[in-house]
Amino acid sequence: MNNKQYCIIMAGGIGSRFWPLSRNAMPKQFLDILGTGKSFLQMTCDRFLNIIPKEQILVVTSEQYRDLVKQQLPSIPEENILAEPYRRNTAPCIAYATYKLMKTDPGATVVVAPSDHWITGDEDFLGTINSALQLAEAEDVLITLGIQPTRPETGYGYIQALKKDAVSINDHVAYPVKTFTEKPQAELARVLVESKEFYWNSGIFVWSLASIAKQLELWIPEVSLPFRNGLSLYNTPHEEKFIKKVYSAIRNVSIDYGVMEKAQNTYVFAATFGWSDLGSWESIYMHYPRDGKGNAISDSVTHLDNVTGSLVYASQKKKLIVAKGLDNYIVVDTPDALLICPRDDLQFRQLFNDIAHNNEEFV
Repeated sequence: MNNKQYCIIMAGGIGSRFWPLSRNAMPKQFLDILGTGKSFLQMTCDRFLNIIPKEQILVVTSEQYRDLVKQQLPSIPEENILAEPYRRNTAPCIAYATYKLMKTDPGATVVVAPSDHWITGDEDFLGTINSALQLAEAEDVLITLGIQPTRPETGYGYIQALKKDAVSINDHVAYPVKTFTEKPQAELARVLVESKEFYWNSGIFVWSLASIAKQLELWIPEVSLPFRNGLSLYNTPHEEKFIKKVYSAIRNVSIDYGVMEKAQNTYVFAATFGWSDLGSWESIYMHYPRDGKGNAISDSVTHLDNVTGSLVYASQKKKLIVAKGLDNYIVVDTPDALLICPRDDLQFRQLFNDIAHNNEEFV
């Protein structure tokens, strides 16, 4: 293992599109939704432990989830759990981890990954990460991993690659990035996929601390400089108070919008491993085994009559679920809440906001 390589796992989201299973107190990254015996966070950490020692894995999470991270990842040093007092999106999250690491190892190269993605083909994945780390160590570049689109998905960002300028490292291919396109409408998504020039943006990044700090300070100094100004306070008793003050004033901005879409030194590695961001119940439906009627059923007791193309998920495995006459529905049952919703009408952000406004005890 390379003692200059680190991993930053982002684990602070609330997973609102997985309501009612995912709640404020226990969001989806801490859940075993797929029945693997491990949470998404645990699977993510285990994957990176194959190439990066536990002492060099950092987890950035919400202050309220600090104990959950400790509980689920007991091998990760407690000082490597960075607690955000307020949610401010991915740019502040990455800036915090970047400057905290810079104090102790300014020559480091890092991979930044969400905690809640589903990845298959770990050997291929880790080979891609190692190749990206190798490029980031040698060049002043920002790297993202791109996924070959399989459909005109409107829920993902897209990355246009300059394929004529390909770079190959250990048989893994990277391209300079021409443009980023945020979550397109259906017709534009179809055009992007048909062009064969675009990849889905996985949200997995690789870069050196020096490269990302330079770009953070160039494009969003109002976000990055407050973190840089606290270098002397990291890893001291004064860090927590300092971070709370910074987060109380910092603006909410994503790393994609704040930096990646503006930087001129970006590359995309064409990934060939299996990937999904598992961002909704619909994505769970797509990954569950389905019966002859197209139904995806969790490990629960069910009696279905004239039900087709539906997901039936119960958090209590011994609870009987009976359904009749459903076509393309999502049914999710938990001890205190029941969701029944058409698969093609999962406007969960608005739904979650409505629930939060009217029934706060269920969020």
